[in-house]
Amino acid sequence: MSNLFDSDSPTNLAEYSVSELSGSIKRTVETAFDQVRVRGEISGYRGPHSSGHAYFALKDDRARIDAVIWKGTFSRLKFRPEEGMEVIATGKVTTFPGSSKYQIVIETLEPAGAGALMALIEERKRKLGAEGLFDAARKKRLPFMPRVIGVVTSPTGAVIRDILHRISDRFPVHVLVWPVRVQGEGAGEEVANAIRGFNALAPGGAIARPDMLIVARGGGSLEDLWSFNDEIVVRAAAESRIPLISAVGHETDWTLIDHAADVRAPTPTGAAEMAVPVKAELEAQLAALAARLQGGMNRQMDQRRQSVRALMRALPSLDQLLALPRRRFDEAAAGLGRGLALNTINKRRGFERVASHLRPDVLSNRIAERRQLLSERMARAERTVERLLDRSKSRIDRAEAILASLPARLKTQTDRGRERLGNLTRHADTAIRHQLTRARAELSAQDRVLQSLSYKNVLKRGYAVIRDEDNRPVSQASALSAGMGIAIEFADGRVGAMTTDGGAPPAGAKKRSGKPAEPTKQGSLF
Repeated sequence: MSNLFDSDSPTNLAEYSVSELSGSIKRTVETAFDQVRVRGEISGYRGPHSSGHAYFALKDDRARIDAVIWKGTFSRLKFRPEEGMEVIATGKVTTFPGSSKYQIVIETLEPAGAGALMALIEERKRKLGAEGLFDAARKKRLPFMPRVIGVVTSPTGAVIRDILHRISDRFPVHVLVWPVRVQGEGAGEEVANAIRGFNALAPGGAIARPDMLIVARGGGSLEDLWSFNDEIVVRAAAESRIPLISAVGHETDWTLIDHAADVRAPTPTGAAEMAVPVKAELEAQLAALAARLQGGMNRQMDQRRQSVRALMRALPSLDQLLALPRRRFDEAAAGLGRGLALNTINKRRGFERVASHLRPDVLSNRIAERRQLLSERMARAERTVERLLDRSKSRIDRAEAILASLPARLKTQTDRGRERLGNLTRHADTAIRHQLTRARAELSAQDRVLQSLSYKNVLKRGYAVIRDEDNRPVSQASALSAGMGIAIEFADGRVGAMTTDGGAPPAGAKKRSGKPAEPTKQGSLF
């Protein structure tokens, strides 16, 4: 820190630059509040910035302090900040010299007690419930006998071993395990991605698509199970097209995924029991049903045999059934000979009647009539062809005359088109010249108006424009304070100046007489 004394200064106060003063305040605040714990409510939280840092504020009923969580610290937080959440923040207080503000740099963040967590869970439950994610109507039924089961859990815990052992004892099926973290930072995102990943598998693909999902975790405290209360996990469970069983914690533990899942199991082992039936019980039931089916079939066959026998006794004998058809057949066979003889006689008589009309003179007359008719038609056809030839020749003569006069017509039309094009070109040139003249006149008029409205014409009459340190025009004296740097713009340029607190010139501008006051010794600023 520098102590610079001006021999012309009327006081004995040391001068500090703005940077020196801000740096001294920053060091003092950081030394006095190097490690603090602050309890307050999160306000103005909008999620991480694009840089990865998070900016918000902590407040209570009487005060407010800005807060920041750097990117590296934010990724290690056990809980993500949320708007309105009451938390206990640990960190150090520092200042931001660029805007003369102070803030707390948070290193650890934790909820303010289990009551705050329960209140947050209830608030989130009301919000998601209002969206219909917990409605019973949207829950799906579990398949009775799934072929593939997908399990979302930790691959190293006792939970997966219990599930696999229980499924193997009851009904061995194919099990796919998607390993995830079930506690700590990023666990919620991994669980949600696993649920969506199973749903994204295509049926009949290289990896079998599960018929059922189990999301499982062992028991623990409210903080240990917090990942299964994340909104992203609840939405993934509600959006799952595959039936999902939630088996998180013990029977007394409840998380939000339990409400969104299709079925909640009290324990991971209970989830395995819900997923598959007992194979031995199914085999026993199947054997009992097979025995009942065989007994029913035997009884049905006995009843059918008795019915057939009764029907056989009621039917007449074969000779009785064929007696009447046999008689009819014999009568028809006896009359067949007589019918054939009669039919032959009738056909011969008809042939003789037709043959009596077929004489040579009749055929000769008909041939002569046909030849005369054919000659008349040929003569008419020749006359028709001659008329058509005459008409075609006349049309060809007219077409040749039109073709002979075509060049003269084309030349006449071409001359007319050139003359019309020349007229249109002259009219277009004239219109363009008139348009340019009007545009130049309008531009000149607008330029004269612009020059007359420019403030620089006012400056030429002896006026000046006062601008502050941000180069903004100042129209009132109340907008300035003593010691501010200003710029005065005249017609021929700008000059800098410093404002005072009154109309009189500053004291330094007057000539002073006598010895200057001896400066007194000044201690530390803090």
